[in-house]
Amino acid sequence: MAEDLSYFAEYVYENEIIQNYFRIPRRLVCDRSNPIEKLDDQLFIERYRLSKRTVILVCDEIKHLLPSYNTRRNHPISPLLQLLITLRFYATGNFYHEVGDLTSTSKSSVCRIIKTVSKALGSLSKKYIAFPSTMLEYRKVIKKFYDIAKFPGVIGAIDCTHIPISSPGTNAELFRNRKGYFSINTQVVSDANLLIRNLVARWAGSVHDSTIFNNSELCLKFENRVPPVTCYLLGDGGYPCKPYLMTPLLNPTTNTEVKYNAAHIKTRNTVERLFGIWKSRFPCLRFGLRTKLETSLVIIVATGVLHNIAILCKDDSLVLDMVIQPEECNGDDARDWTVQGGTAVRNTLIQAFNE
Repeated sequence: MAEDLSYFAEYVYENEIIQNYFRIPRRLVCDRSNPIEKLDDQLFIERYRLSKRTVILVCDEIKHLLPSYNTRRNHPISPLLQLLITLRFYATGNFYHEVGDLTSTSKSSVCRIIKTVSKALGSLSKKYIAFPSTMLEYRKVIKKFYDIAKFPGVIGAIDCTHIPISSPGTNAELFRNRKGYFSINTQVVSDANLLIRNLVARWAGSVHDSTIFNNSELCLKFENRVPPVTCYLLGDGGYPCKPYLMTPLLNPTTNTEVKYNAAHIKTRNTVERLFGIWKSRFPCLRFGLRTKLETSLVIIVATGVLHNIAILCKDDSLVLDMVIQPEECNGDDARDWTVQGGTAVRNTLIQAFNE
């Protein structure tokens, strides 16, 4: 009798093992907790580069542009979590699977989310990246610049910065800049508050700064005298001196010319500071984008929108480790060249520093 019971127990044990072996594994539900509730303010800012208040504001702006998941058959990714996944990528530039590991999201989902959210953010560019539209706004911007170094009539500081990218494949050598790496040469106009007033992110790294400006809509507006007041852009030696684009003198000789150059450099430094803050807040722009070329262009615009939103919301609680490296022209690029009467206008401005 004991032997029969022993045999029966072994049979039941072995049968359970066989059943467990062929049993369909239980589906695991991903733990997608809300980082806004989980992290304190400082940790949240360090990981996502924006404050909770600003993130919620941005989410409200774009949530209607993101996919909605009205189904009970899956574990949906909310618009807020989609935005946080994208911000985490901007803050690190890591591979998709590393970003996804933080929220238990697959690599393919992270790829789709970053592309979708970046396009949604980019669609806000007309609202948040724009030149002044009224006479009052023009005068405010000009006065703010004048308070820096007494340079009159400045409406913006213009420069280009290289955003590293991976090899785009077709015609890759067009994107190799003079420093030897692949990049997007991005034109930016800054105001005195470090807001991006104009952003052009579509040119290959080998294209010269002046070529980008000459083919831009902004240049066309100044050529057609669209601004309602007499105003100037400040550029470095890589740009030609035009009646509306003032550049520094290559070899100042008189005391007045030295003062003009000093005021020009100090005022135009705003765009260099902007680059430092922009790339420090979103390190993916500094370390390089490993996304497809089309997505990389959208990401550059999206981060520009977020930068302006952060400035407007006074989101300065993040302690930025700014390493500002001015990208001044040197060698053959640094020259004093004028187009269409730029010298006469510049000489008039120089005389203003004689007082």
